Amino acid sequence: MQIESAGLTHIGRRSQNEDAYCVRPELGLFVVADGVGGQEGGEVASQCVVEAFTTFKERLVRDAEATWPHKPDRRLSAEENLLEACTALAQRAVVSRRVGPLKEMGSTVVALAVGRQGAAVAHVGDSRLYRLRGGQLEALTRDHSVMEEMRAAGLEPPPRKQSAFGHIITRALGTERADPAVQALELRPGDVYLLCSDGLYEPLGMEGLIARLSSGTVSEACEALVSGAYEAGGSDNITAVVLRVA
Repeated sequence: MQIESAGLTHIGRRSQNEDAYCVRPELGLFVVADGVGGQEGGEVASQCVVEAFTTFKERLVRDAEATWPHKPDRRLSAEENLLEACTALAQRAVVSRRVGPLKEMGSTVVALAVGRQGAAVAHVGDSRLYRLRGGQLEALTRDHSVMEEMRAAGLEPPPRKQSAFGHIITRALGTERADPAVQALELRPGDVYLLCSDGLYEPLGMEGLIARLSSGTVSEACEALVSGAYEAGGSDNITAVVLRVA
């Protein structure tokens, strides 16, 4: 299945960019990580995450018998097992660097793996995967956040921008709660997928995302998404990875 892909990040209105991403179509791997912890910590954590994902997949390409961090689960697809392993390795990488001025750092992650037999998504925190199919946009991940826990408990939280809990996540790589949510995906011709940090989806909203994903090349879509989020007043780092199934 032919997939077109592109990625773009912008510092936004922050002093430095704590987002990181990778677009590796030759590996079938696409990742967005959003560092937390402020200053140098967030930037280091997000880079650790992306490097852990890409390094493990590169190792498997070179050596199909390479050692895994844990035994693959026979109940899961190859892509789901890959993302669970990558997340475990990313967790180890971030934890190992949490010393001195980096002791509070962590990172979210959302990752899409595409293989010969299917695809899968894994995420930790509030970075998201969206799918545009038949003109309908759907979030395929549910944030690990206080807001979502309130919804799960039957409560209706206030709008994210107006809530003191709006940006509090309940899971992050590098912390004690780092287990990923992983699910298999069915790719269809015409599907468009967006991996992004909260700095992108918050300013644009669903309508803004749909408008920018619906036309142009994947590179043009990335540029429109990132510039649109900035022009809409986004104050955070802004990152988008877009895939289109040809």
